Amino acid sequence: MTIAKKLFIIAALLYLPFESNAWGMLGHRIVGEIAETYLTAQARKEVRAILGNESLAMTANWPDFIKSDPSFNYLGPWHYINFDDGYTLDMMKEYLAKDTAVDAYTKLNFLIRELKKKGLDQEKKKLYLRLLVHIVGDVHQPMHTGRQSDLGGNRIRLQWFGEPTNLHAVWDEKLIDYQQLSYTEYVKAINFTTLQERKRWQSAPIANWLFESYEISRKLYDEAGRSPELKLSYRYNFDHINTLNERLLKGGVRLAGVLNEIFSQTA
Repeated sequence: MTIAKKLFIIAALLYLPFESNAWGMLGHRIVGEIAETYLTAQARKEVRAILGNESLAMTANWPDFIKSDPSFNYLGPWHYINFDDGYTLDMMKEYLAKDTAVDAYTKLNFLIRELKKKGLDQEKKKLYLRLLVHIVGDVHQPMHTGRQSDLGGNRIRLQWFGEPTNLHAVWDEKLIDYQQLSYTEYVKAINFTTLQERKRWQSAPIANWLFESYEISRKLYDEAGRSPELKLSYRYNFDHINTLNERLLKGGVRLAGVLNEIFSQTA
């Protein structure tokens, strides 16, 4: 092995911990599968026309898979939005009203606008729908509204059942994987909502989705700051499983709401 190749491998290994994917494959599929259960007949028809036999659950991870293609590197900042500490909901709404950065908020709004357009090219429809499905899931993962200084918790090192990892990865994958369920089993276990809940969740603007994740992320940061050893295991799962499941469920319900609204007027 050449020196150059060794250096490349070392660099890749050092870089990997900071490139966590929101929810991981299982989490994104859970969000997509939940959304499928709440689509209107019109939205289901339009989604099928765009994706063919590919379900929302299976298309949800495409934006992470495509990271292997350097020509799609520009999509990296679309997956998250960083906030400083100390925001109230009103402060966040004021900030987002002026937001012109490339981030999850601006790109979610862009994707929704584009998918509402009549006559949009089929390949763009597929690209934009895949991105929308994924990013709605992303913003319901609390650490995707984390601090820039620690890369959304990626620099907060800890142990999960004795194995080294970081706070972001725990919320991406570790907690979900610990439940030892397939994505279809997981959906059957948590997908219980009332019509009133769905209406309330779906009527909330994207700024509220972000603020919910933001508030949770700050609690997670505070917990991490109070623990000198950060050795997480059974108790952490017990304390946070309900929050985890609610974020997955809200992500799926809201994704369905967005798709139903986008395709309600599609010819």
